[in-house]
Amino acid sequence: MFQEGALRIPSGCAISGIINKNRKRINGESIVKSIALMHDRSNGLGGGFAAYGIYPNYKDFFALHIFYDSLAVKTRVEEYLDKQFEIESAGNIPTRPVPSIINRPMIWRYFVKPRIYLEAAKERQMDENEFTAQCVIKINKDFNGAYVFSSGKNMGTFKGVGYPEDIGEFFMLDTYEAHTWTAHGRFPTNTPGWWGGAHPFTMLDWSVVHNGEISSYDTNRRFVEMFSYNCSLQTDTEVITYLFDLLVRKQGLSLQKAMTIMCPPFWDDIERESKDVKEELKSLRAVYSSALINGPFSILVGFEKGLIALNDRIKLRSMVAAQKGDTTYMASEESAIRLIAPSLDRVWSPKGGEPVIALLNDEEKKQ
Repeated sequence: MFQEGALRIPSGCAISGIINKNRKRINGESIVKSIALMHDRSNGLGGGFAAYGIYPNYKDFFALHIFYDSLAVKTRVEEYLDKQFEIESAGNIPTRPVPSIINRPMIWRYFVKPRIYLEAAKERQMDENEFTAQCVIKINKDFNGAYVFSSGKNMGTFKGVGYPEDIGEFFMLDTYEAHTWTAHGRFPTNTPGWWGGAHPFTMLDWSVVHNGEISSYDTNRRFVEMFSYNCSLQTDTEVITYLFDLLVRKQGLSLQKAMTIMCPPFWDDIERESKDVKEELKSLRAVYSSALINGPFSILVGFEKGLIALNDRIKLRSMVAAQKGDTTYMASEESAIRLIAPSLDRVWSPKGGEPVIALLNDEEKKQ
């Protein structure tokens, strides 16, 4: 019989995030150290990182990171990409040998600009983000053996099967610098551990790492699939990424409103609000009932403007936030923050359903 002291699984999974609001870039060693401290929360079946501001020389290009199972599917995908995009640069993502990282796919990176002058794009009045998103969805749905696991500008995701510290070593994250980092150590419960199923999950510049379980997954999945998304990655977390992309990018809702939709107040709390607020909250719950996320969760959401942390409404998963000057930290455990920032100005545990939003300073001024 296993005891918790012998096999420590305190709610499984680990998440950690760092953002410097002045866009000061931080070496990847820091986020690797932070997530490695929570080694016992994962089981070696998935680790990953998202980094923002890492490609300044290609900041105007979409960076497509793709897993391939074979040369045959790589050839097919590259033929498709060449028709849809102008490819500025292509090549292997640099890695180094790590004994524990085995059965790896081919891992390629492309810096591209959409050929949005295509007639199909003109007819549908797509902008470059929507055009790229639809191409990503098509590859992941129709090209068996290929998976686009990152597709934003000036950002990238690095993930795979292994403990997160091994994945960080494998992808040479000590050679990257970013103003925003997120990390995940996976302990899969209902879904398999495979390269595509590791966190973060992304769409364009959105990236999500998640600790918990989405019991509303089927309802959420059916909702986003009405808007041309395709959930095929054998995990419940994928749908959260698409919800953010749909509500904020495609439907133009504010971050606060999107999070209120996904994690709304209880009905009793709504009844205690003023009349105007009460009516708005009721309307959002009625119109977007299928976008409500149920189940125990804590998530970190990275995007081009900043970093968000969000707990479920009754806080069934741990989350700690902290600040030191212009740097904000978020993690499953305070120790994972203090390891890389021993002296902090503020430390707090966000309430259930209460988001922590850390916007880059120049983006905050636009609000």
